Amino acid sequence: MESYQQYLDPQTLSRIQGLDLKARLIVEGFVAGMHKSPYHGFSIEFAEHREYVPGDDLRYVDWKVFGKTDRFYLKQYEEETNFACYLLLDSSESMKYKSDEAAVSKLEYAQYVAAALAYLVLQQQDAVGLATFDSGVRHFVRASSQPSHLKQICHVMEESPASGETAMGPLFHDLAERIRKRGLILVISDFFDDLPSLLLGLKHFRHRRHEVIALQIIDPAEQDFPFRDPTLFKGLEGLPEQMTDPRALRRAYQREFESFLTQLRGGCRDLRIEHRLIRTDESLDVALSSFLAERK
Repeated sequence: MESYQQYLDPQTLSRIQGLDLKARLIVEGFVAGMHKSPYHGFSIEFAEHREYVPGDDLRYVDWKVFGKTDRFYLKQYEEETNFACYLLLDSSESMKYKSDEAAVSKLEYAQYVAAALAYLVLQQQDAVGLATFDSGVRHFVRASSQPSHLKQICHVMEESPASGETAMGPLFHDLAERIRKRGLILVISDFFDDLPSLLLGLKHFRHRRHEVIALQIIDPAEQDFPFRDPTLFKGLEGLPEQMTDPRALRRAYQREFESFLTQLRGGCRDLRIEHRLIRTDESLDVALSSFLAERK
């Protein structure tokens, strides 16, 4: 049997063509290392039982009820009738950053995560949609549960190069008005933006009664700041270039970065939004496991 574990390495994936193929390989590699399937991980909550009718999926038969009544009943979950997952992917210029030690850029890594999650959602016959954005919404793909939908989602991501500045707050208000059906909103971004405006936009999703998860993708150099020699720092999203001695800045930079993370986490916590920090030097099974653990 072919081993898929190698496809959990971002560097290996970077050599493979086709994001939809990468999605399948990531998921196969992830499942191969688990004793239990993660496919049930997106369930929101049990709603009720209903009687079995020919053609229903036998995986949802409640065998305990069958043992007591000698009749087949299925567990019905809310997402069977109203569940949709929307992936909101940041494709602004800051997402193209890749340090010398990193295998892939933040955007590439975010695309791997988004594609794998889209594949998982479709595998369990739920609906998934996609929006890519920078200062505005660039692409909006409505949610569908058709298996062929993965190819369209991956094609849109592949055709969304990192460019433009970020302005998440206003565009989240726009998307909250577009996505009316209650579901799961997954924001995949570095979240390098004005925090008060950003959190206000996320609050709009919560007002619409969506469950919201913030997957923050960062390059390891952005947190560790390993630079030692005089370095020309290239400005992204309109910021100027600057030559400086990083050793003189390291302590102050890390203090500011950790303060930003603390404020973002605190703001998400206040809104009852799950926040996950994912570094691009992490194996993809670590990223998927930490996310899906909360979905069981």
